[in-house]
Amino acid sequence: QLQLVESGGGLVEPGGSLRLSCVASGFNLAHYAVGWFRQAPGKGHEVVSCNSRSDGSTYYADSVKGRFTISRDNNTVYLQMSNLRPEDTAVYYCAADHFCGQGGDYILRRAIGSWGHGTHVTVSS
Repeated sequence: QLQLVESGGGLVEPGGSLRLSCVASGFNLAHYAVGWFRQAPGKGHEVVSCNSRSDGSTYYADSVKGRFTISRDNNTVYLQMSNLRPEDTAVYYCAADHFCGQGGDYILRRAIGSWGHGTHVTVSS
């Protein structure tokens, strides 16, 4: 069974850091593009970051550039989040597919309707 499980979320004060993890089972994550996405309260899913397998390139949303870093280790993908802001509050999800697409749009469209449980991040004082 192909599965991705997110973890690592929590409550953090503005300026703080968190590291999210996404563990893949049932397939080799090295063969796929992987992305992190989030859904803030009352909003749709948006791409946070996407790492392509083909050329190793990485996309970051403008809102997180310089603060978030995506990385991989074996069958786990991480999202290191620093200098967190209240507007980063959201449920974070990961997804894997053959391509990221422009700004992660391909992997986002393909993931709609098949999100996992996600992990909640709340940034508040």
